[in-house]
Amino acid sequence: MEFRYEHFDGSLFENINREKMKQLFLELLLKTSGNAEMALKYLKRLFDQHNLEQALGMSFAEFREWLKEQQLLEQDRQTGALAATQRADREIQKAAFEEIFQDLGSDTFGDHPGRTAGRGGDKLAETRRYAFGDEIVDIDFTSSIGNAVRRSGVDDDFRMDEDDLETHQREQLTSCATVILIDISHSMILYGEDRITPAKKVAMALIEYIQQRYPKDSIDVALFGDEAVEVPAAEVARVSVGPFHTNTKAGLQLAQRLLLRRKAVNKQVFMITDGKPSAITEQGELYKNPFGLDPKIVTQTINEATQLRRKGITITTFMITTDPHLQDFVDRMTKANKGRAYYASLDNLGSFIFADYAKNKKKRV
Repeated sequence: MEFRYEHFDGSLFENINREKMKQLFLELLLKTSGNAEMALKYLKRLFDQHNLEQALGMSFAEFREWLKEQQLLEQDRQTGALAATQRADREIQKAAFEEIFQDLGSDTFGDHPGRTAGRGGDKLAETRRYAFGDEIVDIDFTSSIGNAVRRSGVDDDFRMDEDDLETHQREQLTSCATVILIDISHSMILYGEDRITPAKKVAMALIEYIQQRYPKDSIDVALFGDEAVEVPAAEVARVSVGPFHTNTKAGLQLAQRLLLRRKAVNKQVFMITDGKPSAITEQGELYKNPFGLDPKIVTQTINEATQLRRKGITITTFMITTDPHLQDFVDRMTKANKGRAYYASLDNLGSFIFADYAKNKKKRV
């Protein structure tokens, strides 16, 4: 096992204030999967090591009380333990959104594509005959006058009729349903590398983005390890990795069920994973093989991806690994689904996901 150590920059605490400490507390909450007691323990250690009581002008106990006043902490009436509130979860989601979007231009994102042109989206170059109820601002006067000239000429009898009018078409705004599949197998924290925290940040940022800009869209979140389970989008910050294998097939099956209950025109799966499929469920029992790519597991997983394609559901896989054998599997699954695959590092995962989400909405189907 290898560990990478870096020099700690103590100047980070020179201009510390309560708001910065609050953000640090939220970051620790995310890394501890919502364990407030553990996050406070780490924060107390920083207080003591860097004499933050003097810098903040308040003791750690006073800062903890301030977090309660901010409604980020609450005390369990039965156990007396401190717990993170729903407001804390919401603050973590907003922070994830701001962190990932700070280097992304929001103007690059478009609207949903549709199979037919309609009102409400970007104006297209193509035109069609004017129909009652069309917006005046969409009329193409150059084409309309040309139609009138060709019909009646340019003499004193020149006039423009309603049949001469042409209007620009627009992209139709359609609803979109998305399921984010997050791998919670043990490999997501293996070898001293935290992969689950960036995955959660990206998921929360995408949730925040959709809720802000496309409130009529739906987004569901599912986790897959030995089995697949749905989790509320508001609780992604509390997700943790377990001693699980990677049952990708179960994740795809659950994603299909979640999407088929949605009435949206466009349906898609975003899957974040770092490992090969190593398990499937057969007759209620877990068949697992963590060594290599088991042909039985691979075949059934790819068959499941094919089933999603037949239902019109696209899979976009974000593979945070560089293993050639795993990339070969992802390529096969992507071809079977006619989807997309990205081999992303942890620091550019957010850019890949948001660029793909925007591209899906920009193109015309």
